[in-house]
Amino acid sequence: MDFALTDDQRAIQDAARAFAEAELAPHSAEWDETKHFPVDVMKHAAEMGFCGIYTGEEHGGMALGRVEAAVIFEELSRGDVSTAAFISIHNMATWMIDKFGSDDLRARYVPSLVSMEKLASYCLTEPGSGSDAAALRTTARLDGDHYVLNGSKAFISGAGVSDVYVVMVRTGDDGP
Repeated sequence: MDFALTDDQRAIQDAARAFAEAELAPHSAEWDETKHFPVDVMKHAAEMGFCGIYTGEEHGGMALGRVEAAVIFEELSRGDVSTAAFISIHNMATWMIDKFGSDDLRARYVPSLVSMEKLASYCLTEPGSGSDAAALRTTARLDGDHYVLNGSKAFISGAGVSDVYVVMVRTGDDGP
């Protein structure tokens, strides 16, 4: 099996590395020290396509795979791990809406998430079960046309600044 990157993947790697070296690395220590959340720089990452990596092209995403995403996040992490981690979380939340949301939901949210006009987070971690998705206890029960959520979440990256939150819940019975 050949594990070498393709020419396209190397071009993506080069672009992500150049962005990390120019936009992230020079500021990383200061951002940590001052607790700065660099939304302006993340919006620039969105202009490069890094905030819609898995998202379909019909809503402005790049529709790339996991290998390309790993290459991008590895390079962004060289510049600033915290910012790369949030961009990764944002991408996953955006992808979930794009993949599983209704047509209306996708049209309403995905373009503004891909451009990072809006920020997204997902809510998985719970007291008592951590980030083990199979052990989550928060439930969603259908009540008429709406779901009622019951449970609690903790350690949500981007909490307080995100505009959109994808909440991981159990809709069936307890167990695997």
